[in-house]
Amino acid sequence: MTAAANDTRTRLLETALKLFSERGVEGTSLQMIADELGVTKAAVYYHFKTKDEITEAVAAPMLQALEQIVEEAQTKRSRGAQIEHALAGFVELIVRQRLLLGLCNSDPGIQRVMNRTFQAPRGEDLRTRVRTVLAGANPSLADTITVHVVFTGLAMAGGAPEYAGIDDDTLRQHLLDTGRRLLGRPRRARPGNPLPNRQRLRD
Repeated sequence: MTAAANDTRTRLLETALKLFSERGVEGTSLQMIADELGVTKAAVYYHFKTKDEITEAVAAPMLQALEQIVEEAQTKRSRGAQIEHALAGFVELIVRQRLLLGLCNSDPGIQRVMNRTFQAPRGEDLRTRVRTVLAGANPSLADTITVHVVFTGLAMAGGAPEYAGIDDDTLRQHLLDTGRRLLGRPRRARPGNPLPNRQRLRD
């Protein structure tokens, strides 16, 4: 694929995400994407044959980034370091992908695509690996539920429209503090504010 074609594909996906967030996946047609981008519908078809393919491609970078975070976390020696790396990486991903996460939280069209992705062998394996990094190889039911709450709850909060006006640094810190608290991890003490070390998911 040429550089120009790559650029068109990138702009196409950015345009699709913008329209999806405004109109929903079901309310956005390939023609609307072409019109907004200023190209012909045939140009859209050159890259994607269906809207589902576009939706999957819009979500793909976030899933790939999550997989990389998990892979990097698995290289850490201690359980505590694995959890901290995974949590910090996940929160950073949430902060960077607010618009997409808001769509994932509310739009049935992209939810359908995401569920189908996670039901595939790679997606299912990724979900298991996330749980293993955060809760260990043989987690209790309580720890499994805690990880589920952390994973879905932080994503929903990060993509919530009511928090859209919060700056990145503030959102990042609140999400990290909440995630650490739910996982029983020590919060990072600020100067003059020592914090107790409460751990439920052991190092």
